[in-house]
Amino acid sequence: LLCCCCVGVISFTFPLHPSPLYYLVIMRRVALLIVVVCALLAVVAAETFYKEEFDSSFASRWVQSEHKKSEGTAGELKLASGEWYGDAEAGKGVQTSQDARFYSYTSKLAKPFSSVGKDLVVQYSVKHTQKIDCGGGYLKVLPSSVDQAAFNGDSDYYIMFGPDICGTSTKKVHVIFNYKGKNHLIKKEISAPTDQLTHVFTLIVKPEGTYQVLIDGEKKESGKLEEDWDFLPAKTIKDPSVSKPADWVDDAMMDDPSDVKPADYDKTPKQIPDPEAEKPEDWDDEADGEWEAPQIDNPEFKGEWKAKRIANPAYKGKWVHPEIANPEYAADPTIGQYKDIGAVGFELWQVKAGTIFDNILLTDSEDEAAEFRKATYDSVKDAEKKMFEDAEKARTEKEEEERKKAEEARKAEEASHKHDDEEEEEESHDEL
Repeated sequence: LLCCCCVGVISFTFPLHPSPLYYLVIMRRVALLIVVVCALLAVVAAETFYKEEFDSSFASRWVQSEHKKSEGTAGELKLASGEWYGDAEAGKGVQTSQDARFYSYTSKLAKPFSSVGKDLVVQYSVKHTQKIDCGGGYLKVLPSSVDQAAFNGDSDYYIMFGPDICGTSTKKVHVIFNYKGKNHLIKKEISAPTDQLTHVFTLIVKPEGTYQVLIDGEKKESGKLEEDWDFLPAKTIKDPSVSKPADWVDDAMMDDPSDVKPADYDKTPKQIPDPEAEKPEDWDDEADGEWEAPQIDNPEFKGEWKAKRIANPAYKGKWVHPEIANPEYAADPTIGQYKDIGAVGFELWQVKAGTIFDNILLTDSEDEAAEFRKATYDSVKDAEKKMFEDAEKARTEKEEEERKKAEEARKAEEASHKHDDEEEEEESHDEL
């Protein structure tokens, strides 16, 4: 295919006397050839390491951990598409099925791979059909050595990525990397969608140390790994051999030495007797004591005297501690890259079940992830939204109808009680 494209692009008849236009045509064909070759090489180089679209055979690829089973709090994942979807069959994923449960499942890759020196794209979809109030929805990228039978929250992982929602305080997307045995959380806050529709979460990690987080294909955050996580010590530190000079003046303003406190300044009292107060007519000095007018704030009182402030002629500016290179800092180009990615897993706690996970993808190609998202999400999201809106409309209409019936039943019951009371009164009156 590559050879055919090359022949098609560069084939031409060499003229005896080439014109400037001829050379322009050649340049254009060469440029086109470069574009074609690059595109073909990108397609050939792209590799899918793991893809899970979930069907009836998913249990043969996913292992439920024994963790929490003895306590009766291990939840099961079941195949479902939910009450609204874009495509009933293609929309099937695994759904948390029991309230207040721990969900611990893993799936191993057919062949472990290394992300060192290449792009790593992690992508999957989440649909909180239950209008989640508290629970995780994140995916873990795991080493091939993971113990699937004992997988739990303390198991080692490389990356934890995805939404976490609990109450009104926690509505974020986790991006956690393991580096030298320690899990590091992103320092930025990425908001997670909280509606009941499907959303696609994509994490792109570049070998040059950059990342992107996409939600439904839209970039929500990006930057440098070294800057947005505390993987490494600071590049610079305050020079321990330098301290602030004893005579350093860092007060920009000072009291005016020529401003003197007036001699009679303190003679003005803070409060004075209320001049409008009058001694009550029934006041008895012998019984009540000598009458004194109540105190009020003195309008003449100016408060504590303070000298006027002027610019300090000795001010040198704010002292800045000099910094030096941190001897403990060492750049590491392998941050966010892992040599033995061999599994993915869900390790979650949910108060209210109903979340559906689907379309997990690990690849080294942004384009492949985008195409997979288009095929599994973009093509059906509008239909899912409409189905959800129709279901919500039907639900609210049913609730309103039930409310009206309950109100009518209440009024009828009240009328019946009122009628009974009236009859009892008439009977009592007749007896009298």
